[in-house]
Amino acid sequence: MSDMMKVSSNPHIRSKVSTSKIMLCVCLALLPATAFGVWNFGIYALLQVVVTVATCVATEAVYEVLMKKKVTISDLSAVVTGLLLALNLPPKAPIWIGIIGGVFAILIVKMAFGGLGQNFMNPALAARCFLLISFPAIMTNFDCDTYTGATPLALLKNGENVNVTNMIIGNTGGTIGETSMIAIVIGACILLLIGVIDLKVPGTYIVTFVIFIGIFGGHGFNPYYIAAQLAGGGLMLGAFFMATDYVTRPVTKYGQIVYGILLGILTGIFRVFGASAEGVSYAIIIGNLLVPIITDLTMPKAFGKGGERV
Repeated sequence: MSDMMKVSSNPHIRSKVSTSKIMLCVCLALLPATAFGVWNFGIYALLQVVVTVATCVATEAVYEVLMKKKVTISDLSAVVTGLLLALNLPPKAPIWIGIIGGVFAILIVKMAFGGLGQNFMNPALAARCFLLISFPAIMTNFDCDTYTGATPLALLKNGENVNVTNMIIGNTGGTIGETSMIAIVIGACILLLIGVIDLKVPGTYIVTFVIFIGIFGGHGFNPYYIAAQLAGGGLMLGAFFMATDYVTRPVTKYGQIVYGILLGILTGIFRVFGASAEGVSYAIIIGNLLVPIITDLTMPKAFGKGGERV
């Protein structure tokens, strides 16, 4: 009996890629957007980023110490949450906005539900939506030393012309990390090349959104209009860095495709028919809430229980 196979619980597949390595890769991929945001909006933007990240890390550490749990800040997930939240803040928002958002993201959305892997929605986006609801005047004020007035998406929604080239480069108003489409795509390419993410979610998200905008946007498939919609707001940042969150996206292949299609439709509805010119944050949050249903509906059946031989 000494040669009997040992029985253990799943998962049985092990990977050498740790959570901390994945989170480090995400941090590095966000550096182009972060650096451009600081260059575009000034040193205050850097201060906002540092304080928000520090708040998230400190909140997680203090909570785990008080609850007598293992301190897990070395996995860098709190750093990623703080960085994403900071990049979703207006460049001149008060510092306390980042602090409140960071505490909410970690304490309420992440740790209250069991920590990393247990949160039911993206902590950074949940915090942004919380701040939008609680402090709408601050969170929708993108005036700064360089740019004043409405954002390009707001101008576009009002039927005014925008400079698409400036939007792609990032020479526009907006949140700290969403303005430069080029910087975001560079970071996304890094994640794609090293295999941290794939194109199932962001690809279906963007394609579905383009189709929706082309049909219902009132401009047809005008390349100028579509390019402005893609470059404006947080669409690219959301598609590549938040919709792809391992914890809050479906685990099944077809589920991820359905999820991306859902996000594209919701974002299109919010932008075309909603009062706001944006909609990415709310689209992803709603998508997160529907992930359990999507996963259940797209989970393949085991062979022998109605499933087919592959």
